[in-house]
Amino acid sequence: MGVLLINLGTPDSPNVSDVRRYLREFLSDPRVLTMPAPLRWLLLNAVILPFRPRRSAAAYRSIWTPEGSPLLHFGSVLRDDLGKNLGGGHIVALGMRYGSPSIEVALQELLEAGVREIVTVPLFPQYASASTGSALARLGEVLGSLGTRVPVRIAPPFFDHQGFIRASVEVARPLLDDFVPDHVLFSFHGLPESQVRDLDPTASHCLVKSDCCDNPCPANRSCYRAQCFATARALEGALDLPAAETTVAFQSRLGRAKWLEPDLTRVLPDLAARGTKRVAVMCPAFVADCLETVEEIGMRAREQWAELGGEALCLVPCVNAHPSWVEGLARIVRDALAVPATANAPLT
Repeated sequence: MGVLLINLGTPDSPNVSDVRRYLREFLSDPRVLTMPAPLRWLLLNAVILPFRPRRSAAAYRSIWTPEGSPLLHFGSVLRDDLGKNLGGGHIVALGMRYGSPSIEVALQELLEAGVREIVTVPLFPQYASASTGSALARLGEVLGSLGTRVPVRIAPPFFDHQGFIRASVEVARPLLDDFVPDHVLFSFHGLPESQVRDLDPTASHCLVKSDCCDNPCPANRSCYRAQCFATARALEGALDLPAAETTVAFQSRLGRAKWLEPDLTRVLPDLAARGTKRVAVMCPAFVADCLETVEEIGMRAREQWAELGGEALCLVPCVNAHPSWVEGLARIVRDALAVPATANAPLT
């Protein structure tokens, strides 16, 4: 049995040339920048790539470790520990949607090992076309190019899976008990509102009312925002946090399109104005610490909080390769084995 873990990706190094190459691949994806191809090309080559790589490279340098990229390091440890947990007969590979190791390299590793079936786990807790959808579409392309008909099972989003929630709680609870925050923020990666509306089969539910994500229904079954709120509710309950002391926010917006609200950089001033002094931030849209957690929250948001007069901001690490997450991921893999396998079925 083969297990393919897929994450977003990372540059090979924090050098400007490697960051530029990574950003070119990432932002050339039509599921990420959803606009007509000529406009996407113009934006990428005339606006983003001439300037952003240098700034992004400096940010990557600030989080780079002796082991390299945190996302790749923790992903590699997770891959190895998951293989040990699953035991003999299971081969686990890690592939990145962008950068190295690619999905193609990881898939070839499994096929060369002689696996007869593959369980694929996109390491994105909540579904979005720009993350899970793009990764699975690329997997479908690679399977087709390799001419293989190996059966593939796809693990569904695990935004409220007990294994993910339990692992997140086990990472967070000791830190929260020690830090004693006044308020806990659940910060999720943002998305343009248009990408959320595009997945509403009714075309009349998503983002029409402020409470459109409160109750699961067919219209929001695949809604990223609804799944984010479900994750936050699950964590709030498992950590026994009063609802008045938690907030859902979105981060990492890019460009001028309208993105999901509330934006983290605007939530922090509101909390400071209410007299909040100690804020803890959890980032449950990510399973591994990366630029968006370590630098954007642990550095820039902490600096913003200090400038607002806040006393302290605590970044709760992602589940990374915590033993509880290894066990939770193993359960997700085993649960996926109950899903019928398909041979080169469309992946979206």
